[in-house]
Amino acid sequence: MTAQAAARAAVDVVTLGESMVTFLPARPGRLADVPSFDRGIGGAESNVACALAAAGHTARWVSRVGTDGFGDHLVETIARYGVDTSAVGRDPHRPTGIYFRTADDRDTASHEVVYYRAGSAASAMSTGSVDEDALTSGRVLHLSGITPALSADCLDLVRHLCARRADRGHLVSFDVNHRPGLWQGAAAGADVLLDLARGADLVFVGEDEAAAAWGVTGGPEVIRAALPEPATLVVKQGSRGATLFGHGEEPVFQAALRVDVVAPVGAGDAFAAGFLSATLRGLPAAHRLRHGHLTAAAALTVPGDLATPPPARRPTTAPQGAAAQRPSWIAHADRLAALDDADWGRLRLGPGWTADVPEDTEAEEEVRTP
Repeated sequence: MTAQAAARAAVDVVTLGESMVTFLPARPGRLADVPSFDRGIGGAESNVACALAAAGHTARWVSRVGTDGFGDHLVETIARYGVDTSAVGRDPHRPTGIYFRTADDRDTASHEVVYYRAGSAASAMSTGSVDEDALTSGRVLHLSGITPALSADCLDLVRHLCARRADRGHLVSFDVNHRPGLWQGAAAGADVLLDLARGADLVFVGEDEAAAAWGVTGGPEVIRAALPEPATLVVKQGSRGATLFGHGEEPVFQAALRVDVVAPVGAGDAFAAGFLSATLRGLPAAHRLRHGHLTAAAALTVPGDLATPPPARRPTTAPQGAAAQRPSWIAHADRLAALDDADWGRLRLGPGWTADVPEDTEAEEEVRTP
């Protein structure tokens, strides 16, 4: 291992994937009619890294961006969350990806998304163009089904990282993130995603994704029967909640929260970040699911993909740099996750509920109940 790689070794989570500059409309309407846009960032894996870093964990994002201003913006913005971006490569021959979307719910017919990512710098990631020492130096490596859809080289890279389960010294987390529009053939993409999920240790998949990609319906237990290999499987059930399966353990279900949604984007990435955060802290299964729901609620109550996550306990080993300078957050999320089922069911979270509070105060979270 090189001296540079050794210096990178002490991280909790490494993520790999493309991030893009996002242009969010200043008002609702067709893209043809929107006069101006606000700039943000978006990318499943960098979203996870940012949420984990903001929650106090050490996180690294590995990717490639262009040498353009959009690449500068991505790297600088993600670094401001406390994420290590030292393993992000710069490609002088390919651009940074960008995309535009409408303000409408993505599940409505009026929602539009226009991507300018073909031939992007990230699509040229390969086993030879990324730092494998950086990728494998965390306690967890988090991947998603978006990266292997970008190119044949990206697919080979993710396959390589999901292989040799017995030999690797870290946990591989895989969010299926089924995006049929990215694949040359939807059926081929579905087969690839199933194969990759079977090689991971921890898998996140939605009931809707399992039905669309693999034709698996009938509930979480049927999905588990179709995907028995991962030590941990989290089946997301939309607004109902999520179910956690572990080898030799009874499944655990936790209901989702009621949320006043501002924008339905980034919730899946935030759920994964909350679940991983609680896993890194050794919390029990029910609390891991609840932290996933709470962090998803943080993303749902802001306009863009990212929000400051609910406050959480600090990890045993304090992070260095920007993360170490943040206040302790007084563990709102831990208190909420510890509520009994009745009180959990009465929670309703709205915009601003994750606002930071001064350290060592007893201020209560802003939570609205019916």
